Amino acid sequence: CISHGVRLRAVLPCTIVMSKRPADDLEATAAKVAKTANCNGNEEAVSTKMIDGKAISEQIRAEIKTMTQDLQKEHGIVPGLAVILVGNRKDSQSYVRNKKKAAAEVNFYTVDVDLEEAVTQEQVLAEVEKLNNDPKVHAILVQLPLPKHIDEATVLKAIKVEKDADGFSALNIGNMCLKGGDPPLAVPCTPAGCVELLQRSEVKVSGMNAVVIGRSNIVGMPVSHLLQSMDATVTVCHSRTKDIEACVRNADVVVAAIGRANYVKGEWLKPGCVVIDVGINAVDDATKKLGYRLVGDVDFAAAQGKASLITPVPGGVGPMTIAMLLKNSLNLARHSLGLPRIPLRKDSK
Repeated sequence: CISHGVRLRAVLPCTIVMSKRPADDLEATAAKVAKTANCNGNEEAVSTKMIDGKAISEQIRAEIKTMTQDLQKEHGIVPGLAVILVGNRKDSQSYVRNKKKAAAEVNFYTVDVDLEEAVTQEQVLAEVEKLNNDPKVHAILVQLPLPKHIDEATVLKAIKVEKDADGFSALNIGNMCLKGGDPPLAVPCTPAGCVELLQRSEVKVSGMNAVVIGRSNIVGMPVSHLLQSMDATVTVCHSRTKDIEACVRNADVVVAAIGRANYVKGEWLKPGCVVIDVGINAVDDATKKLGYRLVGDVDFAAAQGKASLITPVPGGVGPMTIAMLLKNSLNLARHSLGLPRIPLRKDSK
């Protein structure tokens, strides 16, 4: 049976088995046959193509730059983005530099608020209030994480929803999740980037089975709602999910955001599926100058020949996050003028 797994798999659902073996034993064998058939070498190899997040993000930035020029020409304003950085974390400083550089490239007005590690929560809140009241600032970003003595939730709640650059306010998340009603003023950046990658790669999500691995407020939760709003049938897997592998095997679209290096194996993937890998994990690599390399949550090498499209790490989802921050800022500037927002999702057909 095992050696003829592919042929048996085709008729297994309607096969009558006469045997003295217990039913449980037969069911276990049948499951083993089906699993072997899934991984059998007789499956046709799929031509795997990369989704170039860097190229797509550059396209979006060029569009934003043009729309910024039009906004200035027609209404006399440019989008204003303020970034609050607390402390001296090297990674946070690097992220902020990249965001400021991207904002400058699209001709945004920017405000930098750099505060010492020992700053009090009241002082941070005072800076947020100043920016809330600055008419030239349309979007406020507080770089996370904050020092332990500052409550992040309190600081983020202090940002006016009309200036919520990250799209994490309760009102924005609520409007994103509701069917109908008002659209969010801003959409969480990384999930929005995932949607842009799918749409600009001409992936027809409507009617597909999508599996999101991870349920964080930053990625998993919002991206699952966005996919559902695009008429996908969505399953969210997390640390308590039983048999994640079985869920992934049925997925036409896989969004991996669990933060575990090479967690999703190639044999889990349904042939021809689309993989959006949000994970960024460092693994030891003595051949690299820094002693490590970055990998995603999906085993990229093992996904070759299984996935039809896949985002690389780095160079996939990462560049999109900053591009979507810029798009949020532009939309918030348009909102301040009473102009319609630039939508994220295309209408399902």
